[in-house]
Amino acid sequence: GILIYIYAFDHNPPHIHAFYGEDVAAVTIQNGELLEGYLPVKVMSMVQEWIENNRTELLHMWETQEFKMLAPLE
Repeated sequence: GILIYIYAFDHNPPHIHAFYGEDVAAVTIQNGELLEGYLPVKVMSMVQEWIENNRTELLHMWETQEFKMLAPLE
């Protein structure tokens, strides 16, 4: 599976860290752009869809540092 984390007090822009096997990427919350790293195309597409579905909650967590688990893609 894909693991996604937001690190407390991380640098801007707001982003998530996605882990898939040996692949790791930082992806912006605002528009799903790849900041650094690599994910296979299909995995990156799923991460971007998940970000889109959870953008409001992700930005709230980034701003408040109040973290919680979010539902996976269905």
